[in-house]
Amino acid sequence: MTGQTAKIASRCECGSMAVRQVNQFILHDELWWDSEFSCGSCGTYLCEHAGPGPAPDDVRGALLAAHGSARLRLAGSVPGLVPALKVFREVSAASLSRARELVGELSHDGLVGTLPEMEFLKARLRMRGVPVDVER
Repeated sequence: MTGQTAKIASRCECGSMAVRQVNQFILHDELWWDSEFSCGSCGTYLCEHAGPGPAPDDVRGALLAAHGSARLRLAGSVPGLVPALKVFREVSAASLSRARELVGELSHDGLVGTLPEMEFLKARLRMRGVPVDVER
């Protein structure tokens, strides 16, 4: 399982500093994220979110700050645009024009994101015959 974790300092309602732990991972062929909050002073513990879907910007930002980015690039010639377009439309509900932009980025400098995001896209694209690799 490909996953990443980051811890963020956060203020608790009791006034003490607490920890918010965020995670992003691949589970059952889907990209998931979760967030847990815990305060050592008052004992508060909350699961703020757990489920599939794209992580919010603050979660992504914390993971990128903690682990750096990963880049997804083509590892060979694309047999045609349609398989890659389908993947981007399925995983991100991108419009056709946005999916074309993403395929263009993939063909040039590559797509950049968290390691779990890029590994998830890699698996989906490879299932459709698109040769890609992830660089850290």
